[in-house]
Amino acid sequence: MACLFSGRVLIRNNSDQDELDTEAELSRRLENRLVLLFFGAGSCPKCQAFAPILRDFFVRLTDEFYVLRAAQLALVYVSQDSTEEQQDLFLRDMPKKWLFLPFEDDLRRDLGRRFSVERLPAVVVLKPSGDVLTLDAADEIRRLGPACFANWQEASEVLDRSFLLPEDLDDAAPRSLTEPLRRRKYRVDPAARGGGDPGQEGGAEGGSVGLF
Repeated sequence: MACLFSGRVLIRNNSDQDELDTEAELSRRLENRLVLLFFGAGSCPKCQAFAPILRDFFVRLTDEFYVLRAAQLALVYVSQDSTEEQQDLFLRDMPKKWLFLPFEDDLRRDLGRRFSVERLPAVVVLKPSGDVLTLDAADEIRRLGPACFANWQEASEVLDRSFLLPEDLDDAAPRSLTEPLRRRKYRVDPAARGGGDPGQEGGAEGGSVGLF
């Protein structure tokens, strides 16, 4: 997963704005985790409305006040703000564990094109392997809240069993009653790895189209 940001700098959203600028630091923060790429902008009214929902979702999964052990989850804010001041203002009330790209980094725009983001807000969910689990989970987060994570975690485990032979998969008992549904819903299209199907629509209505 860290390879997505190889050679780049990620910044922690804390008061010191600590920079993660080595492969070891990036790996420690991103490897073996589900990673959310949150595409948003402070000037987008729908992003402003969605941000508190996403903040609560993230905090309830990663803050020890709510859970005994933080979920294996990381979030990177991929700003689509037009100015650095807008970006800073938008992040001011967001969790300190969030990461973000420097405003001057062109990767902010490149990732939008790579994952076919056409509206804001959008939340791309990536498996620990870097495969796309879903191209836009914003609507799912609105509807289900933290329960999404259990669905994604189980779906990731199912999809990662690619080393099994087809007959092994056919004979394997479902891990739960809902596993077949999750396997179908979160099936990874090889063409979606690192970019997704350009024709696939996001899960939630959002802002402007043709952002990049």
